[in-house]
Amino acid sequence: MGKVIVTDIFGRTPALEDLAGAIGSVMDIIDPYGGQQMGFHTEPLAYAHFMADVGIRAYQEILSSRLAEIPRVSVLIGFSVGASAIWRLSETLVPEKIGRAVCFYGSQIRHATDIVPHIRIEHILPKMEPGFSIDDLAAALSCKQNVTVHRTPYLHGFMNGCSPNFSRTGYAAHVELLR
Repeated sequence: MGKVIVTDIFGRTPALEDLAGAIGSVMDIIDPYGGQQMGFHTEPLAYAHFMADVGIRAYQEILSSRLAEIPRVSVLIGFSVGASAIWRLSETLVPEKIGRAVCFYGSQIRHATDIVPHIRIEHILPKMEPGFSIDDLAAALSCKQNVTVHRTPYLHGFMNGCSPNFSRTGYAAHVELLR
């Protein structure tokens, strides 16, 4: 039993592998590209590739399939689209198999606030997002059973060394919480 990381649009990167090492007890990393390091140089390139070649629904199916192969997960940790994929599956996940989930800045969750998760989920929300209200998303999620919402002073991508919004302070604080 260990932790499973569900990546963002960058997929498996050296920065993500460093994060897994810092967190410890990571038994698997699930990404949208079958474990291949894509080497995206910019976030727009990663986003365009993810949207054209994978998409959130397919990523959700990848996650579901991989989780079916794992007997027990103590913590499912998702970033951005990985957090959104976890959220979309949370109605079908059971606490006997998934201890809890921690979802970082899953902005696509705003399109599925009707979901009622069967597992405990902590949403780590950024300070703001362009295009929608973090306050409204936090309010919609906070009233749900099994859901805890934490607001941060950091921006979307603060845990990703490949993101222009990476924050050493936010990263260090949240690595400690995930250990």
